[in-house]
Amino acid sequence: MEKCRCADTTSDLSLLNETLDRYSNTPGSLITVLQKAQDIYGYLPTDVIYHIAKRLDTTPAEVMGVATFYTQFRLKPVGKYLIMLCKGTACHVNGSDRIESAIRKRLGIADGETTADGMFSLKNVACLGCCSLSPVMVINDRTYGMLTPQKAVEIIDGLYAKEENA
Repeated sequence: MEKCRCADTTSDLSLLNETLDRYSNTPGSLITVLQKAQDIYGYLPTDVIYHIAKRLDTTPAEVMGVATFYTQFRLKPVGKYLIMLCKGTACHVNGSDRIESAIRKRLGIADGETTADGMFSLKNVACLGCCSLSPVMVINDRTYGMLTPQKAVEIIDGLYAKEENA
């Protein structure tokens, strides 16, 4: 197992070799490599960032710049259910702050945090591109629109119930 000595984590970097072999000589492939890395590890660990930089012959700062610019990338592990709550103008005007407050109260977490049981993470995002459904949230790959605080909590409770019955 190939490891990186450049960070405090110890990811199995060999899992990314096929992707890096395929894209290392392809200009403009950094986003694709980061997407594939996140698919493999669930997020982008520090040692993976350094490994990608080395293999793509760039700097860790450039890789981090891209990883922190795009909402899709995560730099720390998230819960089984990632709640992305839209805070764009349409959602804000239609009550996304009240939705966030209800979610925070129900889960006991703030933006960027994960519940102690590892089930849910909350991430506020600038825009989800679903303005006609505002206020809106995406949980994993499912979109929930025209939310009320009560509806948001019911969705979360439904996911908890699903897990209990699994």
